[in-house]
Amino acid sequence: MPTVCIDCRYIGPRPSGIAEVVRGLIDHLPALAPDLHFRLLRHPAHPGALSRAPNVSEQVVAAAANGPATMWWLPRAADLSGVDLFHATFNTMPAGLGMPCVVTVHDIMRLTHPAWCRPGVRGGVERAFYGHGLRRAIRSADAIAAVSAATAAAIASYHSPAAARTAVTLSGVSDRFRPQPPEPERIATLGLSPWRPFVLTVGQHAPYKNQGAALRAFALAFADDPGIDLVLVQRQGAGTRPLERLARSLGIRDRVRFLPTVDADDLVALYGAARVLLHPSFAEGFGNPVAEAMACGCPVVTSTTSAMPEVAGGAALLADPHDPAAIARQLLAAVRDPVQAAAMREAGLVRARALRWRDFAAANLAIYRRVLSSHHRQGIAPAAPSMS
Repeated sequence: MPTVCIDCRYIGPRPSGIAEVVRGLIDHLPALAPDLHFRLLRHPAHPGALSRAPNVSEQVVAAAANGPATMWWLPRAADLSGVDLFHATFNTMPAGLGMPCVVTVHDIMRLTHPAWCRPGVRGGVERAFYGHGLRRAIRSADAIAAVSAATAAAIASYHSPAAARTAVTLSGVSDRFRPQPPEPERIATLGLSPWRPFVLTVGQHAPYKNQGAALRAFALAFADDPGIDLVLVQRQGAGTRPLERLARSLGIRDRVRFLPTVDADDLVALYGAARVLLHPSFAEGFGNPVAEAMACGCPVVTSTTSAMPEVAGGAALLADPHDPAAIARQLLAAVRDPVQAAAMREAGLVRARALRWRDFAAANLAIYRRVLSSHHRQGIAPAAPSMS
């Protein structure tokens, strides 16, 4: 039975979009491929097993997913004996692997638009470090799984020979994101007024998220309507202060609420209560908040660029992310026109139901089988059985 090793260490104590992707993958793969054995590399802080499937084993790896050990000497940090195929799930291809490797690439912004990523000295170090692993993946991986057609196109544009090794494995959305009855008590515990309408923006504080344009567009759209707020869910820190200053200069500081990362139940409640999700990113590999909001019945205004139109599938209103006035017009259409909003909710629910993690897992499985078959035809012997 061939063994596929999947790096699942992003599933840990800290919520992330990549963790959602990996969770969607391993929830469905074992049942889709009973003829394969899956060895999952697990974060030491994860409570208990990642899977109870009979064709799954797990190995706790203490080395950080995004650390030097993963980048340059993973075979020393993890027991990879008996592995026939390795799946690196977060952009970086480890060095020194003795078996074929599939790499999931979420986006390549660090290579194509470094100014959109984390600024400062730390950002420069991250761009150099992650860019190294990403370039290795694009040039050397046996196969690349791109989470959207937009990401696949970006890879092909950056390094055309990689196009032949790239396949689209469109991400999905978890079943926990679904329409729910109003939860005013939960909204109140987040420090918000349960009955006050709000526009919602979700995402880490990074330049590519374009949150300054979200503030400017909100100010333009609702300058004459003090009865609506803007709620930004993001990792709080030094990056919040410039947004607070901008909100003050726009005259809307008292209507902007900053929330730290919230748990999944709180996020579902926020999507359900928001009048609209505003997601004006310059680029996304996929854009989880767009899919999550649609699955919860929340209208979406997002960008005309990158993966956002692909993910929205015609169910959202789109605007040029560089044009706050255009974003403002779409916000007003979603909030002030009940017929428009109702149509967007229904279209969003239909689109979200088409973004299934089972399909995502099946697309990855097709890549595994293709790579395994190719290496078998080339006469490469399978790995020796693992003693673990």
